[in-house]
Amino acid sequence: MERKIKSIILAAGKGTRMKSEKSKVLHTIFNKELLGYVLDAVNNTGMAQENIVIVGHQAEAVEEYVTKNYDNAKCRLQSPQLGTGHAAFQAYEDLKGFDGDVLILNGDIPLLTAESLKKFIEAHRKSDAALTVMSAIFDDPTNYGRIVRDEKGNLKAIVEEKDALDAQKKIKEINTGGYLLNWEKVSPSFLEMTSDNAQHEYYLTDIVKWTIKHGLKAQSYVLENNEESFGINSKKQLAQAAKVLKERVLDKLLAEGVTIVDPDTTYISPETEIEPDTIIYPCTYIEGKNKIGKNCKIGPFARIRGGVELGEFVKIGNFVEIKKSKIDAHTNVSHLSYIGDSSLGSNVNIGAGTITANYNHITKEKFQTVIDDGASTGSNSVIVAPAHIGENASIGAGSVISKDVESNALALTRAPLKIFKNWFEKLKK
Repeated sequence: MERKIKSIILAAGKGTRMKSEKSKVLHTIFNKELLGYVLDAVNNTGMAQENIVIVGHQAEAVEEYVTKNYDNAKCRLQSPQLGTGHAAFQAYEDLKGFDGDVLILNGDIPLLTAESLKKFIEAHRKSDAALTVMSAIFDDPTNYGRIVRDEKGNLKAIVEEKDALDAQKKIKEINTGGYLLNWEKVSPSFLEMTSDNAQHEYYLTDIVKWTIKHGLKAQSYVLENNEESFGINSKKQLAQAAKVLKERVLDKLLAEGVTIVDPDTTYISPETEIEPDTIIYPCTYIEGKNKIGKNCKIGPFARIRGGVELGEFVKIGNFVEIKKSKIDAHTNVSHLSYIGDSSLGSNVNIGAGTITANYNHITKEKFQTVIDDGASTGSNSVIVAPAHIGENASIGAGSVISKDVESNALALTRAPLKIFKNWFEKLKK
């Protein structure tokens, strides 16, 4: 029977280099929080029973995000913030009596994958180690703690840059800040931590020293891809991580048969599924979680904002924005339109400049628009939700529709055309 796993995610820091009042872990890539990427990586291993998120700066906002989006996660407050060891210790009471392995990760590493975590866990269990440190190899390891091994390859120590000897500074294996520990064996280390250092803080690396000192097996596991250890500490690093995620996604989609005309100007979130033979044209931005069928055409200059499901042969054209909508097969939303909180049937044609007006700014409510199979809207139409446009109904160009339209009907709200002859001559006079 496999040992149980729980995680501690460190998410209490402000991240002063972000130059933002917002908690660092709530900054987003593809409209998804950094902390969400880490929690998803842990959950997608299929092994995590529970995640304990340590909050501090903007604690209420971080806790609201966690509780709203993750059923198997809870938060514990670190106040005051006295170092990484002190942060992890805030989960100590929750883990009392736990018979399993505890994974400790930073909440600002959005590039870490579930696949790498699975390998990390497997290596820890195969070696029967009490503690395994997640490490990585860098050609330039400056400013990182170095992994020092003994002659058998076991972990001997983690030496910080400021304390490293010249020979140790040449070591390229570094500590990423990720740990996996046999909780029953290693948890006593948290009760023996001291803050006897210049910063008067409790460091998580002390649990490594304690493990080795007590004759327990400690080892490090080297990540196959060192970019997965990349922590976000500035807006520049946020942009760099976004670029890495983008390239990963595009490479995967291209290999799966999706045509991406210009990868340099195309951005697609990791949570978007796209089936083969769909074409993504330049300057398209797709964020959030979406499902796009076969043989669709999207863009150029299109934006999909999440919660979107497209059937086969759907066309999303120039300067179109879609959010939280389901669009069935063979429907066209060709250009300059906004479709939000809507359900569109098959063979629907949305004319240029059509808007589904779904938001009441006074009550802050959003409403649903339903357009059935075969219906069409003329250019510059506005459909005020909630509204139901029936099968094969037509909306005349320039109309504002605020009521349901029955099937096979034509709806018009256009004012009568008036022509004033010789208008130009009158203006001259």
